[in-house]
Amino acid sequence: MKRAWATVLLVLAALAVAPSGTASADPLSWRLTPTGTDAQLRGLSVISRHVAWASGARGTVLRTVNGGKTWRQVGPPDTATLELRDIEAFDERTAVAMTIGNGEDSRIYRTTDGGATWTETFRNTEPAAFYDCIAFFDRRYGLAAGDPVDGHFRILSTSDGGRSWTRVPDDGIPPALEGEFEFAASGQCVTTTGKRDAWIATGGGASARVLHSADRGRTWTVSDTPLLSGPSAGVFAVAFRTPRQGIAIGGDFANPAGGEHNLALTSDGGRTWREPVNSPAGYRSAVTYHPFLGSVLLAVGPTGSDVSVDGGRRWHQFDDGTFDTVDCGRDGACWASGAQGRVGVLQLG
Repeated sequence: MKRAWATVLLVLAALAVAPSGTASADPLSWRLTPTGTDAQLRGLSVISRHVAWASGARGTVLRTVNGGKTWRQVGPPDTATLELRDIEAFDERTAVAMTIGNGEDSRIYRTTDGGATWTETFRNTEPAAFYDCIAFFDRRYGLAAGDPVDGHFRILSTSDGGRSWTRVPDDGIPPALEGEFEFAASGQCVTTTGKRDAWIATGGGASARVLHSADRGRTWTVSDTPLLSGPSAGVFAVAFRTPRQGIAIGGDFANPAGGEHNLALTSDGGRTWREPVNSPAGYRSAVTYHPFLGSVLLAVGPTGSDVSVDGGRRWHQFDDGTFDTVDCGRDGACWASGAQGRVGVLQLG
């Protein structure tokens, strides 16, 4: 697998510097899998080339153990009216899924038997609170991020793999800007790297910002990014390869073809951000680093998919189909999911 990717890197590098109009067929493409649903799938968690989970509208949770040849609907009971916008899986049997919405529509569920049964481990009781996304440091520690209430972000933490959740005190979290919130577009408004570092992406306010915690979510700092910000614009997703090297991506979902100020990079853990040489040619809702090729990133959105082979400085679009989120397994297998039940597996050639 690594040898095949090395060949792709060489081809993509050539595409990146080739004169306009001289590129041949792209070495990357998505192979669509038959999910049997038309639900929009904004949540995705990839274990390997064989095992993946996807979640989305109408209480949908899908699970495959054969590389997408077949999928089973294994969603929690009595969630048909809810949006399962994020899912984080630990293996083929264990996963934590989040529903979004105001008040009691924001819930967290956990399964240990491949979705045959689920336990509800959190239900929001604040009428104005709205939770957006979840991420885990390991099999025990994780965070759930939510929009501000009365100027204070809502952040939950778990130390038992999602079996129980505790709200992080307000005094450790910077105050929110007027109109600021998080986007529940791809399950990537919160991310973690290593044992202690986490980041939360925001938009909606006067500035698109990123919050950072170096102590597993207990206290946070915040920094501005150069991304667009407004009622439909901001940072939609963050990803980090190391505690210092990361990326923020987004734009304006009301202008999906707009490619200005939709991406920024950091090399100091999110304290400062800079825009690269070029960026994807449209709004992008999700981004991920390849697990063992540190300079390779994939980004997806409603107008296409892009790849970078130089750590995010230059981007090449290889597909014009719509996806909402993207994730890679530890073995290097990368998947994407989105509207109309679309799930694709990245293939070479």
